[in-house]
Amino acid sequence: MIKKILTVVGARPQIIKAAAVSRAIREAFADRLQEVIVHTGQHYDYGMSQCFFDELQIPSPQVNLGIGSMDRAAQIAAMINGLHNTMKEQRPSMVLLYGDTNSTLAGALAASSAGIPVAHVEAGLRSYNKSMPEEINRIATDHVSTLMFVPTKRGIANLVREGFDVNYQGHFSPDHPGIFYCGDVMFDNALFFGNHQSSEEMVELKKKGPYFLATLHRDHNTDQPHKLEEAMDAFIRVIRETDHRIILPLHPRTASQINAKLKMKLNQYPQLELIEPASYLDMISLLRDTLLVITDSGGLQKESFFFQKPCVIMRPQTEWTELVENGNAIVCDTDPEKISSAVNHFINKANFTWPAFYGDGRAAHFICEQMIAAC
Repeated sequence: MIKKILTVVGARPQIIKAAAVSRAIREAFADRLQEVIVHTGQHYDYGMSQCFFDELQIPSPQVNLGIGSMDRAAQIAAMINGLHNTMKEQRPSMVLLYGDTNSTLAGALAASSAGIPVAHVEAGLRSYNKSMPEEINRIATDHVSTLMFVPTKRGIANLVREGFDVNYQGHFSPDHPGIFYCGDVMFDNALFFGNHQSSEEMVELKKKGPYFLATLHRDHNTDQPHKLEEAMDAFIRVIRETDHRIILPLHPRTASQINAKLKMKLNQYPQLELIEPASYLDMISLLRDTLLVITDSGGLQKESFFFQKPCVIMRPQTEWTELVENGNAIVCDTDPEKISSAVNHFINKANFTWPAFYGDGRAAHFICEQMIAAC
């Protein structure tokens, strides 16, 4: 009997993660699983959403709630209402959620209200900073999930610390969830798409010489003027001290917060190359050839590791603590001095190691197998 899985996505990273499982369903489990994709509309423009469906060959969402950008509480409330109605219409056997966005939390609460089991991909991650909305989202989602797919062994340890029975083997439920270390679906994608050809635009951009790759999009960095300016000052300082350029694909949120004064300042440094949001394959291309990465993105921290590039983290904490402990990443927040010091450290560091923290590249197949067993 074919089981219906309702996949909820809303943001760029979720679409990328969903690509791995959707591909596994189509290629190996189509006779046992039917996937219905629901897009909340959290990321709604082409450059942050639809282009990823197109290039990663994911089926277009059967449902798009079109929620769009709004206050966090209002956005989550609108998503819960839309998702609850969709779940009543679709009657899935399980709801599949990714990561830690508002769409993740809304999906978890809507499914819990409807009495539908939740499978959470990227369960167990903790930054131990509850002032971050993402931390609240991931904790709340874990605590209503029936299946928890944990990408790292540190994530398993986090769940043990919170009192979860990670060895439970009985009937799975939100009270007694099935907890599995499975590796990371983003590693699946990195292996699958790692050698795909990039656009001509990226080829030409990379020809101009050595570069660092940067991204900046977290609201606590972009929506506070002093934090945004501090981050941009850090980029300028790195350019001055290393004589290397920085390629910065500009997230729409970040672009909207750059005022005229800051724009005038940035225009003095053409080595800071602000470009349109890059597609997934173009970001992979940029990652392959960058010297290092400077980012506040959780996903890009891991992708840097997949392509063996050191990472400077523009956040006060990270949920990917194994990267820091192994010397592949340094947490700096937006402090220009710390960021400059970290960049110089990595430029001069030679003895990197790249352990297999994130599995064997078959996380998506494992997730499908466990969903089939649990349904």
